[in-house]
Amino acid sequence: MLNPRVAEITARIQARSASLRADYLRRVEAAGRAGPLRGHLSCTNLAHGFAAAPSGDKIMLREVRRANLGIVSAYNDMLSAHQPLEAFPAWIKEAAREAGVTAQFAGGVPAMCDGVTQGQPGMELSLFSRDVIAMATAVALSHNMFDAALYLGVCDKIVPGLLIGALAFGHLPAVFVPAGPMTSGLSNDEKARIRQLHAAGQLSREDLLEAESKAYHGPGTCTFYGTANSNQMMMEVMGLHLPGAAFVTPNTPLREALTREAAHRGAKLTALGDSYVPVAAIVNEKAIVNAIVGLLATGGSTNHTIHLIAIARTAGIVIDWTDFDELSAVVPLLARIYPNGKADVNHFHAAGGMGFLVRELLDAGLLHEDVETVMGHGLRRYTQEPRLIEGELAWLDAPAASLDRDVLRPASDAFSPDGGLRLLSGNLGRSVIKVSAVKPENRVVRAPAVVFDGQDELIAAYKRGELEKDFVAVIRFQGPRANGMPELHKLTPTLANLQDKGFKVALVTDGRMSGASGKVPAAIHITPEVLVGGPLGRVQSGDMILLDAETGVLRVEVDEAEWQAREGVTADLGGNEFGMGRELFGAFRHLATGAEHGAMSFGMDR
Repeated sequence: MLNPRVAEITARIQARSASLRADYLRRVEAAGRAGPLRGHLSCTNLAHGFAAAPSGDKIMLREVRRANLGIVSAYNDMLSAHQPLEAFPAWIKEAAREAGVTAQFAGGVPAMCDGVTQGQPGMELSLFSRDVIAMATAVALSHNMFDAALYLGVCDKIVPGLLIGALAFGHLPAVFVPAGPMTSGLSNDEKARIRQLHAAGQLSREDLLEAESKAYHGPGTCTFYGTANSNQMMMEVMGLHLPGAAFVTPNTPLREALTREAAHRGAKLTALGDSYVPVAAIVNEKAIVNAIVGLLATGGSTNHTIHLIAIARTAGIVIDWTDFDELSAVVPLLARIYPNGKADVNHFHAAGGMGFLVRELLDAGLLHEDVETVMGHGLRRYTQEPRLIEGELAWLDAPAASLDRDVLRPASDAFSPDGGLRLLSGNLGRSVIKVSAVKPENRVVRAPAVVFDGQDELIAAYKRGELEKDFVAVIRFQGPRANGMPELHKLTPTLANLQDKGFKVALVTDGRMSGASGKVPAAIHITPEVLVGGPLGRVQSGDMILLDAETGVLRVEVDEAEWQAREGVTADLGGNEFGMGRELFGAFRHLATGAEHGAMSFGMDR
């Protein structure tokens, strides 16, 4: 039976979303009636659409009797996670022909890496690259040549952007096709240790680069459990992947077989196939709750407290941080993957992976089983894992027991009874904090504020020796409208060093931390942000701040009359507006909603 709290929260989301969801489904239905058959195109339109196709494909495209699959890809060969996608379109086209349909490369979308831009000006484009990707997806599909689409992408903003774009074409079936993680290199624990040594000035840049090169050493996603790998978990638990596809490494026969099978499935899902299932039917309120549950059960990325809200809103579904917080109270933590443990995603996959996880959550009544997926009705199919048997792709039941209980556990013996994601609220606004990697003794910090207008200011103060004390770092003007809400992961080694020295430290900001945020308590995504008058802008250095992740409290302890009399600060943000392409994103910053509304720049109901 479904957990009563999961059922109650789902029903609340359904009631809250009823009007918007009905409007969305009406639009999807109308689009479905008008297409997607390319037969609606004029002869001139259609001739343009197949002019360059191979002769065999051209015949099928011309006759308009067989489905045509669109391929939307985030391929580039600079980024390890997306480099393997180069080979996928050829495999997909061959597999489509085997299934009696055609496939065309509909378009590419940009893919940027937060690992490359971390702490750099380009990071201020990162969050809004999600919206650019969504729009690029729409451009790719706007030709109305396609009966379904396969979406090739992996990393932080790419998968949310692709899914938002897919949902704008909700009448089309969608299959998400991942590339998988790179093989394990330098351990994440050792990588973090070396970063802290470098931040403390005890290790040279050359030694740091050597270590980083051993950690990030080949094709595939980074192996820690940040936003990229959280994306893959969510696509699977939402039924948008083939079962077990998330964490199969690139350049292996199994990876190729899964990619080819994705095309076969895409053909069957079209209105011209055996079982029409549009993406709008898969991504409903139950699937969104399943995504949140999966995120909590695995200690996933805090970035999805923004991205999932934006994804849901595109499908006419309204969720908020209270939903995350209340689900976290009943969803146990079943996985320990760095930064919430020492293992990487390859260890998680080997221990039983997604099949084991989904079965445990289903059997514990924490996931909705009665959902549509790309494999058909019901999530139970996702308790299986793929194998190649004599060269043929097959699915077998996931292991009955975890193969490494230090990495993956059953719901009956969880690492923690809750998911470790909390809502904080008080006179500074609303924020989220991830505590699954924070030791219990560090979850409550009461200390004076030290106010900064950027992470570089804090690092400079650290190097001057000014932060050898208990303090709460307040980093302001880091919200979506101020500077595009860059991740502040550059602060992690510095604050971790101070915490390791025995100081009580915490971070409070209207910005983001990395999906790999870890052992230092961080109240992030504070809404409303400082630029639009958020109360965090009234905090002064020396004010006492209480961050209590156990009771969900975040407040500044200032006399109420004085607090109300204070005026918010202003800042010269001209340095955020130009260079590295930032001048092209002014409209995104101007239009962005708050973090709890998905930090969206689209002209939707706000």
